[in-house]
Amino acid sequence: MSRIAEAFASKKAFIPFITCGYPDLDTTKKVVMEMEKNGADLIELGIPFSDPTAEGPVIQAANAAALKNGITTDQVFDFVAEIRKDLHIPLVFMTYANVVFSYGMDRFMGKCAETGMDGLILPDVPFEEKGEFKEAAGRFGVDLISLIAPTSENRIAMIAKEAAGFVYIVSSLGVTGVRSEISTDIGAIVRLIRENTAVPCAVGFGISTPEQAARMADLSDGVIVGSAIIKIIAKYGKDCVPYVGSYVKSMKTAVIKSDE
Repeated sequence: MSRIAEAFASKKAFIPFITCGYPDLDTTKKVVMEMEKNGADLIELGIPFSDPTAEGPVIQAANAAALKNGITTDQVFDFVAEIRKDLHIPLVFMTYANVVFSYGMDRFMGKCAETGMDGLILPDVPFEEKGEFKEAAGRFGVDLISLIAPTSENRIAMIAKEAAGFVYIVSSLGVTGVRSEISTDIGAIVRLIRENTAVPCAVGFGISTPEQAARMADLSDGVIVGSAIIKIIAKYGKDCVPYVGSYVKSMKTAVIKSDE
């Protein structure tokens, strides 16, 4: 069983996101270890990019700050190799096609395999254009994670049938960011996904409170949270580690309760 499959096996998964190198890589390492300690089942690592089109202002600002600090894709791979010695849960990258292309497709996927990355999310690559990415990822045993949005409609079944790792359900239209309310019929999307694949599905975009996490976990196999965590890091800077830890713990508790 793969590490990603284990993360979802017999429980609802909580998946936090962090931008690598924000505010610096040392803090990123401490936060990642703290997330695992407080119940994170899988962690999404953002590779900083100058034009993160799927991200709202919070994560955009984190990307800009990390790039200003000189964070490179090579540094991120070195960072992953280092944390992998002590970290046991799966890791997936969230980044953009240009990052992979500029690094070199096979070189990027090879480094993912070598450093212990389990999957890759590319929000700017449509289903119809993912072929070469999926093929390269497959050669190196890396799962290319599919995204399904409320607008996917008649494409949901098709996307689900080819899914690997887990399906990332985008809860709302637009970019990432905290939302007061999620009005999409997640239950209907999940039912359609489950009719077409046994791969688990997790909901992201706009989830920030334990109440939202419990509701989304009740409908799916897991919950993804990014902007709310980056906000905590923005507020406390290098002192953010215990605050992120207690937030992750509260969200994981909410996700577990939905499972009882």
